[in-house]
Amino acid sequence: MNDVQFDYTRQDASGASCTAHAWAKVPAPLTTAQRDALKQRAAELLRQQQAVLVAHYYVDGDLQDLALATGGCVSDSLEMARFGRDHAAGTLVVAGVRFMGESAKILSPAKRVLMPDLDATCSLDLGCPADEFNRFCDAHPDRTVVVYANTSAAVKARADWMVTSSCALSIVQHLHDQGRKILWAPDKHLGSYVQRQTGADMLMWNGACIVHDEFKGLELELLRREHPQAKVLVHPESPREVVDQADVVGSTAQMLRAVIEMDAPEFIVATDNGMFHRMRQSAPGKRLIEAPTAGNSATCKSCAHCPWMAMNGLQGVVDCLEKGLGEIQVDEPIRSQALGCIDRMLDFVAARPATTGRPAQGLVPHIGAA
Repeated sequence: MNDVQFDYTRQDASGASCTAHAWAKVPAPLTTAQRDALKQRAAELLRQQQAVLVAHYYVDGDLQDLALATGGCVSDSLEMARFGRDHAAGTLVVAGVRFMGESAKILSPAKRVLMPDLDATCSLDLGCPADEFNRFCDAHPDRTVVVYANTSAAVKARADWMVTSSCALSIVQHLHDQGRKILWAPDKHLGSYVQRQTGADMLMWNGACIVHDEFKGLELELLRREHPQAKVLVHPESPREVVDQADVVGSTAQMLRAVIEMDAPEFIVATDNGMFHRMRQSAPGKRLIEAPTAGNSATCKSCAHCPWMAMNGLQGVVDCLEKGLGEIQVDEPIRSQALGCIDRMLDFVAARPATTGRPAQGLVPHIGAA
């Protein structure tokens, strides 16, 4: 197996992404009366405008509940893309981060795509500027370009394939079996994990998610000793020393399935803590423990929540529908160019549904098949 190659060595997301600005825009807590009134108003607007709410697992639980109550979707980024494309609604309200809204618009150009806050972005997206990425690709024309969903429409326009964490292993394995050499962007941890599992020749961009990058291997080891019965669920955007301790490595949807189906009383979960809302609803008898980040100068053991996901709120849903705020536009020819890599992924997983439904098998030596 080849060593992982980080040809692009500069990671600038921390400087480019203003997390302080994001946290400042997080909606204030609501009273019960305010929450109920906003949910009712949002539901009315969705119905009146024949719109549907598509929410990611990481956003506020009220938005997840609203989506499910009104016929929408709560899912990972792969299912969000499929659901928005296939739903009959003429308006999609995407509660998540900007690349998710862009992907919806790329797939459904005739639909109106709204977001509660257009400033909600992603450190991986910000840390992979299109102009620099194009130069990276130009320097390696012999490689198949594979980009993670957490990138801008302009970056996707340069890619041969888009992947999500639920299908990255299968698609890279497919390309490796064809003898393809791969240029990968932007998440270094996910890319390294995929490279270790497949043995593919992968040249990496050096990016990281500001949430998953903070999980700590030593702190996780200590927590596991306190909870010997707990199964460890890890998103592959996490560092290797965290992934290597996992019982299951998978996407958010795959982790949710593991909590529901695995016979264990408690789980240590290494992903954004917004995920816990749906996990608790789906597996109410299981104890869920946040994996440690030792964040905020070690004043807390887990601070795993994306500030941009946290910017999504009920008031934002109401405002975008009432006032037409937060509409996503993806201009041509970027949209058409980006469509190819997304369609290629969707066609691949449609032909192989078993590759994304469950956590990948046999990923971690100490558990065997997950």
